[in-house]
Amino acid sequence: MMKSGFFAVGMSLSIILVSHGAQAATAEWKPDRPIEIIVGTGVGGGQDKSARTVQRILQEKKLVEQTVTVVNKPGGGGAVGYTYLNQHAGEGNIIYVGNPTLLTNHIIGRSPVNYTHVTPLAILLSESVAVSVRSESPLKSLKDLLARLKQDSAQVSVAVGSSLGSTNHIAMAMIAKAAGGDGRKLRTVVFQGGGEAITALLGGHIEVNSSAANNVVPHKESGKLRVLAVAAPKRLGGILADVPTLKEQGVNAQVTNWRMVAGPKGMTPAQIAYWDRVIGKLVQTPEWKKDLAENVFEDSYRNSAATERYMQADYEQFRAALAELGMVKK
Repeated sequence: MMKSGFFAVGMSLSIILVSHGAQAATAEWKPDRPIEIIVGTGVGGGQDKSARTVQRILQEKKLVEQTVTVVNKPGGGGAVGYTYLNQHAGEGNIIYVGNPTLLTNHIIGRSPVNYTHVTPLAILLSESVAVSVRSESPLKSLKDLLARLKQDSAQVSVAVGSSLGSTNHIAMAMIAKAAGGDGRKLRTVVFQGGGEAITALLGGHIEVNSSAANNVVPHKESGKLRVLAVAAPKRLGGILADVPTLKEQGVNAQVTNWRMVAGPKGMTPAQIAYWDRVIGKLVQTPEWKKDLAENVFEDSYRNSAATERYMQADYEQFRAALAELGMVKK
């Protein structure tokens, strides 16, 4: 009996030790291969720049032990990149730096992939939408623009970067609605990127530009543009500090073009925990905070669990806005 009891206790201790050893091994997961950061656009765009900033800080600050490369997979509104990502299901060494097109392209039927088809890991930052006009424009304030939109939305030409249904397009539609106009009637002109849209505005081909706030900074500094409003929760910094928010001016709308990090579907809790730790350290570095300030980005970091909740809420908000534009895929 004594021998049997000792054997039982010994077995229990062995099970406990094995269990604790397994937990420790799981908790200490880290990539054993080079890390790839996937970007679903070409080189030089906003997502690509953010990805390369992440790459640089990860390596310079030695936050990861493996080498890090950025891989551009443009096409299909990000679908090509997300397809490549999910070809590596369950792998923790491949991540994707993206933006709200993950949600909006799914809502309008342009892409089969949304946030439930990947593993949300982090919201890195927010890049609020800014509404601007040429300095010579008769639209001196947002109040003037609201009056024009109410009078006849179809007579207002608006430049938006990338695609219809983007955050830039949604912001203008929400402003038109607040004015008592119709966002569906806006003369919306799509450009390949914010740079092209700004060029068209400066050339007098477009009346209003809706773009990421950092796109307008150099042109406000030079006096070529007047920024009427930002769709941010509070005023931005730097040269845009004097620009009131939409809400300050009676338009209850906030639209941000956030940057996020996602992994492929099927990642393990240990892999997710690894990236929570690494990205949590990255966003606290002086180099990251300097990049935010220089680009008028907002610090809106969220960990993996909070990011999934945030995306779910944004998905519903974008779906409602796009439904009013008649763009939701049935």
